[in-house]
Amino acid sequence: MCGICGIVDFASNGEDFSHKIDSMVDVLRHRGPDGRGMWRCPSAALGHARLSIIDLSEGKQPMSNEDGTVWITYNGEIYNFKQIRGELEAAGHVFRTKSDTEVIVHLYEQEGIDCVRRLRGIFAFGIWDSRCNSMYLVRDHLGVKPLYYTVHNGRLIFASEIKGILAHGGVPREVWPEALSDYLTFLYVPAPKTMFKNIYKLPAAHWLRFNAAGDKVNRYWDLPHKQAWRGTRQEAESRLVETLGECVGMQLVSDVPLGAFLSGGVDSSSVVAMMATAGQSPLITTSIGFNERKYSELQYARRVARQFRTVHHEQIIEPDAASVVEKLSWHYDEPFADYSSIPTFYVSQAARKHVTVVLSGDGGDENFGGYRRYWFDLAERRARRLIPRFMRRWVLEPIACIYPKADWLPKPLRAKSTLGNICVDAPEAYCRSVGVLRDAAKPAFFSSDITACLNDYRSADVIRSHMEAAPSGNDLDQLIYTDLKTFLVDDILAKVDRASMAVGLEVRVPLLDYTMVEFAWSVPSHWKIEGNSGKAIFKSAMSGMLDRDLLYRPKQGFTPPIKEWLRGPLRDMAGDMLLGSSPRYADYIRPAAVRWAWNAHQSALRNNEPLLWAVLMFEMWARRFLAP
Repeated sequence: MCGICGIVDFASNGEDFSHKIDSMVDVLRHRGPDGRGMWRCPSAALGHARLSIIDLSEGKQPMSNEDGTVWITYNGEIYNFKQIRGELEAAGHVFRTKSDTEVIVHLYEQEGIDCVRRLRGIFAFGIWDSRCNSMYLVRDHLGVKPLYYTVHNGRLIFASEIKGILAHGGVPREVWPEALSDYLTFLYVPAPKTMFKNIYKLPAAHWLRFNAAGDKVNRYWDLPHKQAWRGTRQEAESRLVETLGECVGMQLVSDVPLGAFLSGGVDSSSVVAMMATAGQSPLITTSIGFNERKYSELQYARRVARQFRTVHHEQIIEPDAASVVEKLSWHYDEPFADYSSIPTFYVSQAARKHVTVVLSGDGGDENFGGYRRYWFDLAERRARRLIPRFMRRWVLEPIACIYPKADWLPKPLRAKSTLGNICVDAPEAYCRSVGVLRDAAKPAFFSSDITACLNDYRSADVIRSHMEAAPSGNDLDQLIYTDLKTFLVDDILAKVDRASMAVGLEVRVPLLDYTMVEFAWSVPSHWKIEGNSGKAIFKSAMSGMLDRDLLYRPKQGFTPPIKEWLRGPLRDMAGDMLLGSSPRYADYIRPAAVRWAWNAHQSALRNNEPLLWAVLMFEMWARRFLAP
């Protein structure tokens, strides 16, 4: 993978952008340590930091067409580039390199910006077309690769990471109140917002055109309206295995060493099984674990590694290893409170010692209904339809309000969340299930200035907009579609991209090839969740390759023991940052509310780890990125 950046200014009067591009590329060098490049013209400049994967000697960027009228800076991999290249050569195009980058340039010449519909891969790129004085920014179908932009004083500035935009200089560093509200609900900032006001994420499956008339954002792909599956269950399982096998096979193309993340879960084990079937040799796998056994899956990863005779590597994360969060706060550019970023960084670091590219199992839960919360949400929706509204409002809601939030009780007795979710609509219930801070609780948590700025803003409306846009009225489809558009792209994929790019590792995601996602979307929902078991059809389809007890064991998350660490090894560091005399978060969040959450957590009667971690990450970010 690589780091890309650029500047476009039609009123620049010939200003030399070279020094600005140099600064922007410098802060992106971790994404591309193998080389750097720059190109400029009177109105535009492009920069590139390269991680060499394909055509190691000739794929340097920025790259142009034959006559220099079209230039590209590109981050990603196009898996069907050889097929497209053959078509272009037959049409008369002449190639100078063997890279997929040049294929995009010529395909754009042939078909215009609609060429993006032909690409299978993970990508983000900027194309400058001097023939129409336009810059196009493009992001892949599922948003695996990031792209940020701002239009400041009529100037377009873009980069793979926000710090690249900030390195341009002169871009205001102002907190976006709505983004802060979303962050403390979801623990990430959903697109198109970022924590910086007026800096945006280009949404997945969108392109942006910028010219003298201004900027326009357009969506080029979405899941189709759901059609009834016309085959049998067995045919669907066969198609699933065939599609996954094709996606894995396409993604094994590399001119550098390649391996896989192996957690021992269904998804990563299935990808490893497919790599072995495709004949990948050597098949190098990497796993990490914790000394706290209930958080570690190493025993399952070892079984899969033995079964497929992989060259297997492991690493144990010790509690003091969590100090890496200081480093990660720089790489993520905005507050990011998914603490599985810690093991993701360490597994990336461990893998990078042996390979430059890995395949991961991300996307299986979203595609096939694997999250346990889906089952609860569907049950709550059924109850919501059966229980009259007046009973929910006048009976269940009062009970939910007084029911104790007893985190120390066994899970079956923690009914407060379920009772509360039945009393509200589906988007609000989703936010309560996945979120931390509810909209109704925010006035007591935020400073008066932030509360005034938010006015009637509700983070639940972010979820509502996606649920209403889902091209299916089925309950599970709505949840999956919403997760694909929010949690997957802005949490899971952002987490993996930053953690892996921090060590110069490329991560490929065969379960998120858009053809795989479209197939999974076509599978009937009742084949995804059977009883209280998710990913039912995926597990049965893979039963010929993986052991039944591995496929059907209880799901285990990829998370470190933050709850315990905040009461032990991290207590002093976190306490100093959160309870100190002049925290940076105090302009936005009430210190008294944070102190109450801290004391309740330390008492062990409340588990406030998500909220405390979110504020801790905001504090680290504010110290590093906001002006003093």
